[in-house]
Amino acid sequence: MLKMSEAVERLGTEGAFEVLAKVKELEAKGKKIIHFQIGEPDFDTPENIKEAAYRALKEGQTHYSHSLGIWELRSSVASYYKRHYDVNVDPEEVVIGVGGKSLILITILALIDKGDEVICPNPSYPAYQSILSYVGANIKFLPLRESKGFSFDIEELKSLVSNKTKLVIINNPQNPTGGIIPKEDLMELAKLSEKYGFFVFSDEIYDRIVYDGKFDSYIELAKNDRTIILNGFSKTYAMTGWRLGWVIVPRFLVPVYQKLAINVYSCPPTFPQYGAIEALNGPQDSVDMMVKEFKKRRDFVFEKINEIKNLSMVKPKGAFYAFVNISKTGLSSKQFFEKLLYEYDVAVLSGSAFGKYGEGYIRISYATSMENLSEGIGRIKKMVESL
Repeated sequence: MLKMSEAVERLGTEGAFEVLAKVKELEAKGKKIIHFQIGEPDFDTPENIKEAAYRALKEGQTHYSHSLGIWELRSSVASYYKRHYDVNVDPEEVVIGVGGKSLILITILALIDKGDEVICPNPSYPAYQSILSYVGANIKFLPLRESKGFSFDIEELKSLVSNKTKLVIINNPQNPTGGIIPKEDLMELAKLSEKYGFFVFSDEIYDRIVYDGKFDSYIELAKNDRTIILNGFSKTYAMTGWRLGWVIVPRFLVPVYQKLAINVYSCPPTFPQYGAIEALNGPQDSVDMMVKEFKKRRDFVFEKINEIKNLSMVKPKGAFYAFVNISKTGLSSKQFFEKLLYEYDVAVLSGSAFGKYGEGYIRISYATSMENLSEGIGRIKKMVESL
């Protein structure tokens, strides 16, 4: 029997898409499933963005672009950071990629060899661990504690860091927890990076979906030759299917990213980049409206979940996820997920799909209507009361 490569065997996958496939099978059999599993806004891409891409399409922007992205979009990203964070970014330091996930892959391929030490949050977006395992990294997991609002304990981080640490990954605001890392902890991380010389990769894809107070980007605290910032268009502008993201990287790494981009995807798609320029530079009222609606849903989910006996959750500060503590039900995360899906027709994600420190939790995406949230949480309540 033919055997796949060992590296591919080490690759993981993403629970949201696995569950979506199961849900589609159930729906094909006539089941009416409430979707709490997928992490994408339920809003349409704003019309002005679609029109800008359509104009570019009509004008013939259908051929290869620069492998790092068109200059106008890279410049628009640089302007975004001046506008929102008062940080000067050179457009030469901006790399446009095919969604954020391709840039996670390229970053890890650029920096990490087999055996290199990487500190990775847990629970976290599954792509980090999957790709780190693929390259054979020595992964040290940094627990995100509910008691700290799903931030990390700075002393715990210090205990993990060593002279061998090559990279620390953070996600802020976080998937799956909705937590936000306090500014003082980011500052301590920046000091550790200076002391030990490791890179910090800060995934900030949800930076505009924040509910209480100002968001502190890591780039404000440590724009240096060890800082890499990931962001994109999928969440803020409801552009998940457009597959466009960006990273800001130290100048000396740009040729490395270019080499890897050429090998992985040649270049980002051309005409969607013109829509992305409009997203950044055009009216932002659609973003404000979406965040206002997400905040309303967050408050509803927080109230209703905490009314259910043996369930609890802390109020998310960003993103659009509720990380619900189910440990008092006596079920594992997987058992809870399966019972809820197959007996009560509600699709969530098991907390363990995000790493071992996610055990005892489920993730609910509240990027869905209030009607669905009300019905779905009602079914969750019914299930828990039946235990």
